[in-house]
Amino acid sequence: MLKRIGSMALLGLLLGQALPAHAQTGAAPDIYIDGKKLVLPVDPVIAGGTTFVPMRAVFESQKAEVRWSNATQTVNAVKDDILLTYRIGEKTAKLNGKTIPLPQPGSLINGTVMLPLRFVGESLGNVVQWHPALNDISISTLREFRNSVAYGVNLRTEPDNSPDTPIRGMLAKGEKIQVLREIDAKWLEVRTQDDRIGFVSAKPLYTDYTSPELAKLQGEELIAFGTQYIGTPYEFGAALDQTDTFDCSSFVHHVFEEVLSLDLPRVSYNQAKEGREVGLDELRVGDLLFFGARGLEIGHVGIYAGDNRILHTFSKDKGVHFDDFDEKWKKRFVTARRLI
Repeated sequence: MLKRIGSMALLGLLLGQALPAHAQTGAAPDIYIDGKKLVLPVDPVIAGGTTFVPMRAVFESQKAEVRWSNATQTVNAVKDDILLTYRIGEKTAKLNGKTIPLPQPGSLINGTVMLPLRFVGESLGNVVQWHPALNDISISTLREFRNSVAYGVNLRTEPDNSPDTPIRGMLAKGEKIQVLREIDAKWLEVRTQDDRIGFVSAKPLYTDYTSPELAKLQGEELIAFGTQYIGTPYEFGAALDQTDTFDCSSFVHHVFEEVLSLDLPRVSYNQAKEGREVGLDELRVGDLLFFGARGLEIGHVGIYAGDNRILHTFSKDKGVHFDDFDEKWKKRFVTARRLI
């Protein structure tokens, strides 16, 4: 009879309780260990508010040695000076000889030992955090705080800065953090030195964290944001406090301020002093391109959009638009600067 029952229903029977609706219909949560998505042999199962995971896969991903006794239905997990012993179906385990409770007893489902995830993570001294908004769970096993807060930033429970998103606290300038994941161009998942896991802005204003992957995401975000202004009229000397018109440098100023909170100088000549110089053979999306114009050594700026294109404005006929970075522009090219 049991062979014909699905694993989630079987787990409910083994636990002696009904499964919640989201356990029956919702997608299984993803699990990340030190920022890397864990590939499991079977999906996690949620029952009674507890996430059950395949024991061996999760223990071994945390660099623990696992020994299973089929005769006694007992598992031993060893990592460094930690010895964890658990017998399937019991409500307690032994951690270095000390009895500790489980939120719910583990079960053997279709030949796979399933244990509560938080128990599996925290019993080895790691930090576990469930992110309901993302439907994922993070386990942090390392204490490597290589990055610092550059400007006071909120630690949020979700990668969302809306007013109703709960805040775990403010991280002060100079506070050390461990970056676990790059969620997207705007958010990082981090662990603090007091073992909180949450989300902070990925904008360069707030932390000293950088990576090629994040730079790529942020470059693409710059272009995506700038593209919404395609066709916006050109006006030389356009004011910074409006978006009805742009000139080349006010456009660049607006895009970088809105996307990355970078407050660039107003004119292209001074913008060309920011960041670091890169060669044409190094260009990546989001780099700034500077050109001679109007008799000036540097009188025009655009954003490199990839695929040998420039996003910029200089023409009253075209306004903000894309151009090919062709020989016409390369003859006037002066320098490229990288800000991210």
